[in-house]
Amino acid sequence: MLPLQGVTVLEFAQFMAGPSAGLKLADLGARVIKIERPEKGESGRQIAIKNLFIENDSLVFHTINRNKESYVANLKDPEDLAKIKKLLSKVDIMTHNFRPGVMEKIGLDYDTVIKINPQIIYGEVTGYGKKGPWSKKPGQDLLIQSLSGLNYWTGNDKDAPTPMGIAAVDMFTGFHLVQGILAMLYQSITTKKGAKISVSLLESALDMQFEVLTTYLNNNKVQPKRAKQGNANAFLAAPYGIYKTKDRYLALAMIPLNELFIAIKEELPLEFSTKESWFEKRDEIMTYLNAILNKKTTKEWLSILEAKDIWCSDVFNYKEFLHHEAYKVLEMDQTVETIKEEIIRTTRCPIRIDKQRIFSKKSAPKVGQHTTAINQEFNLN
Repeated sequence: MLPLQGVTVLEFAQFMAGPSAGLKLADLGARVIKIERPEKGESGRQIAIKNLFIENDSLVFHTINRNKESYVANLKDPEDLAKIKKLLSKVDIMTHNFRPGVMEKIGLDYDTVIKINPQIIYGEVTGYGKKGPWSKKPGQDLLIQSLSGLNYWTGNDKDAPTPMGIAAVDMFTGFHLVQGILAMLYQSITTKKGAKISVSLLESALDMQFEVLTTYLNNNKVQPKRAKQGNANAFLAAPYGIYKTKDRYLALAMIPLNELFIAIKEELPLEFSTKESWFEKRDEIMTYLNAILNKKTTKEWLSILEAKDIWCSDVFNYKEFLHHEAYKVLEMDQTVETIKEEIIRTTRCPIRIDKQRIFSKKSAPKVGQHTTAINQEFNLN
């Protein structure tokens, strides 16, 4: 039995951040019912990565919305809205990621919903919070990365601002929403009261950077400078970064530079002998070190460095990593089957409970697939 079995969630969410929170709750056993527009459903059904679709819905939609149910309702229609309010009186959690003011206009804001169901946990995702000059801006991952300073951490010194290659802010925000929901779900066991959980993409983007932001704020607010090449963290000293070897690349983590040079049997130049120089002369050190590492293959360097307990690794692409035994032993793969028996290969929930992995074969629902059954079950007609 999964820990959230018996918990019901109404999800008024689209695209990535809100639905990713619903995915995590569903993986842990919650019943997640997506409230969607009639016919078209939520907008995320048409947002495709590399133009991949499964049964007219984007592959990415299937990835984020597996193991959920779909209920269609026109929230501007009084009859449909009445059904939704009746449904809200019988569930445990509600989530949405509409822009500020939308739920108030519809009549599903927290103050209204908490009167319908005093024990409900009401989770909302916004882009930038509900106040301030950006509150009405589109809350989209790339825009948040760009505004929050995040793009100046990725890439090398001379590179343009470089966004991360994944929707990291969306996913972090979804995780934060789940954390808040689970905390209040635990508290409600004793209080029998609901609560409002609010997260924003911008605040989650800042939380992602708490380590480097703290460094910036306590270092005379000096703008971080990325390494000239192989940059991995703008505030960490050499040799931290990525290096070109004779045939591939090599990642070096947090290692005292003098210990690294002992391991590779090279003399550390006098100008790089002090710890202060390892950061102040980071680019010169990394260039010097790169010339040395270019002389052997990655495999040769790994055999030398790992034997000396130096923190290092190869740099894999997906093809290499997914065929490696280190990946296979995790058993992260799972298959999801659509209503028309199409098979989608994806990843499972990363959490294990009592050593047991969590798998779910149920694919994302078709638009309104469960409307009739839910109307009957909750006596909504």
